[in-house]
Amino acid sequence: MHILAIDTALELCSACVATETTDGVDLLAQESMTLARGHAEALLPLVERVMARFAGGFEGLSRVAVTVGPGSYTGLRVGLSAARAVGLAANIPVVGVTTLSALLAPQLALNGDGLVAAAIDARHGAVYLQAMSAGEGIVVPPTHLLLEEAADRLGAGPVILVGSGAASLAAVLRARGVAVTVAGAAGPDIAWVASLGLVADPAHALPRPMYLRGADAQPQDRARIARR
Repeated sequence: MHILAIDTALELCSACVATETTDGVDLLAQESMTLARGHAEALLPLVERVMARFAGGFEGLSRVAVTVGPGSYTGLRVGLSAARAVGLAANIPVVGVTTLSALLAPQLALNGDGLVAAAIDARHGAVYLQAMSAGEGIVVPPTHLLLEEAADRLGAGPVILVGSGAASLAAVLRARGVAVTVAGAAGPDIAWVASLGLVADPAHALPRPMYLRGADAQPQDRARIARR
């Protein structure tokens, strides 16, 4: 099975083509760039360059995987739109991979039964948090929490943190005497997005955005101009 994986949820704009092997996943083509903004302009040319390095072309794909959040509202819409367009054109399923799962997966693979938490900076002193261990499964489900609340949910540790909000959350935990290790990159590895997408069930891993909170911008209900 060949999969095209796309990630625009955070500051990375990434895509890869990967295939299943007996040892896991083999990357056939990939490209990533760090962008504060401009995912909409960068993604399609990036996907075209990646696909040009895959001999099978779009006809050789079996499915598409895309990060569904939490993350940037604009970035998520860009990635989801592109993934759905490829899926529709190639008549193949599109599966969603949460950004938190993609961050957690490599650390869970390395750290056995230890507690691992993904924390994405949600601004305003908050994070998007998910915590898991290989032994216990999901310890904290995907949630939007203030830093102090997130520290409460993680308990006495020790804990390995990953993600763009890891450093801020680690500072709160260390002030409480909790043993913390900050590991991994701020954004997901596109190879892990592909790996999770390959094992996802298209009937359940739907390509729908996971926001976890409302938008920062709110309608100006009290500043309406009266109609005549």
